[in-house]
Amino acid sequence: MPELLPDDVRDQLRTRLASLEGPVRLVHFTQRHACGRCAQQRELLEAIAGLSDKLTLEVHELVDDAPIAARFGVDKVPATAVVGDRDRGIRFYGLTGGYELGSLLEAIETASTGDAGLSPELRSLAERITVPVHLEIMVTLGCPYCPRMVRLAHQLAFVNEQVRGDMIDAAEFPTLVQRYEVNGVPRTVINERPGFEGALPAPTAILEILKAVDRPEYDRLDAAIREARGERSVHEVEPGHTYDVIIVGAGPAGLSAAVYAARKDLDVALVARDVGGQITNTATVENWLGQPSVGGDELAMMFRDHAEHYPLAEQMGVTVKAIRRDGSAFIVETASDGELRALAVIYTAGKQYRRLGVPGEERFLGRGVAFCATCDAPLFRDQRVAVIGGGNSAFSAARDLLSYASEIHVIDIAPAFIADPVLLEEVRGSAKVHLHSATRVLEYLGRERLQGIRLARVDGSDRFDLLVDGVFLEIGLVPNAEPVKGLVELNAAGEIPVDRDQATAVPGLFAAGDVTDEREKQIIVAAGAGAKAALAASAYLAGKRGQAS
Repeated sequence: MPELLPDDVRDQLRTRLASLEGPVRLVHFTQRHACGRCAQQRELLEAIAGLSDKLTLEVHELVDDAPIAARFGVDKVPATAVVGDRDRGIRFYGLTGGYELGSLLEAIETASTGDAGLSPELRSLAERITVPVHLEIMVTLGCPYCPRMVRLAHQLAFVNEQVRGDMIDAAEFPTLVQRYEVNGVPRTVINERPGFEGALPAPTAILEILKAVDRPEYDRLDAAIREARGERSVHEVEPGHTYDVIIVGAGPAGLSAAVYAARKDLDVALVARDVGGQITNTATVENWLGQPSVGGDELAMMFRDHAEHYPLAEQMGVTVKAIRRDGSAFIVETASDGELRALAVIYTAGKQYRRLGVPGEERFLGRGVAFCATCDAPLFRDQRVAVIGGGNSAFSAARDLLSYASEIHVIDIAPAFIADPVLLEEVRGSAKVHLHSATRVLEYLGRERLQGIRLARVDGSDRFDLLVDGVFLEIGLVPNAEPVKGLVELNAAGEIPVDRDQATAVPGLFAAGDVTDEREKQIIVAAGAGAKAALAASAYLAGKRGQAS
């Protein structure tokens, strides 16, 4: 096969493969009449297998040998699995020519010698992945940088049984190029979601994978790294200590308040369930000053890193249950029955997604019922879904689902949809979309996972079940103001009324962000309000100290 393996290349490969130790199986899946590259890949593998007595080639038909293909997780051809003492999830899809011939040889050597070639530090980092991870590295055969990411994916698969690593020739699988929004290679796809682009250094790439699949573990590791670099000055909260100010919430308002309070040399504790607030569910932010386009999660991490540069006390992963006065101070009660004490409080807990409150909702949250189409649309590829709501958020969700779902039902209790006309027409123009106005959801149906929803027309004219695999709730948000209900009077919308300095009717209690009655719910408005709240809290505490003296 001179066009794929010239004689001089065969001689080089024969010399290289002479160092193999254990046997390696090359398991090739092909299809006789529907695969242009299959014959070429088979011929290449036959040539390589003939260069070493440690190599054997097995050839299977994708359809005829469907049980074997299923056992290897192969669903497209040409496919090649590299198997040593056992199958460790190393796969190639497409022709392993060009620069990817080197990737194939490295995979063979790893499977034969049992040495993944990872340093102890990288191996330790790889072992932090404790959840199933499917890595797909989109490449072109002429890309000199792509093998670096293919190699890392295969190394991770070899040392960690939770990981499967696939090389995918982008030219051979254009539908995947479109699905994964590939604009450049190498493109790393993580659990069928577009991950990152480029040949990143191995430590950075592993951290990006952890960020996508196990956020708490990533946050712990990232915090340790930043502390080692001197970029993080956070310490744990002290339950018996009285802080100058406790900030509840770590969205844009809370993190901005933390920066300004720390810069005023206040003794600050930051308490929150998670970091970032609603912007972590936003794919792209295009209205943050100085950043024409930035990922919502990336922006949230920038805010966090800035705040944690200062010596804050911090407690994350905790839900605040109630806030009450105790003489001249405040007590912040957490759901774990802990109590924290401060002279002032800045409350920035934001809003949460509104729910329907119908039977089955709590049961199927995370099992078919979701809130973020931007985040979860890829999980419903080729499935039937419903979007509940009739405004811009609902129709934006439906638009995000067009590339994935096989059938989309938009359901709203109102008699007419109120989304912007351009968005409405864009969604309505798809044959996948079915609109149901003046229709309410009565119940979620299913066993272990959601299987459908029970609907009724508002006028009582009809009642029917709709088979769907997923439901996205896009019916607005409600303020997370429950912990301060007994402390301050809320407005009719359940928001905290504040004055121009973010002060509430309770001296020493300040609030900022979407939990307040601020009309404009924008990131930059929330961040500015957090800064104002911190400055006002500083002035409040200075006044109290002045009175005490």
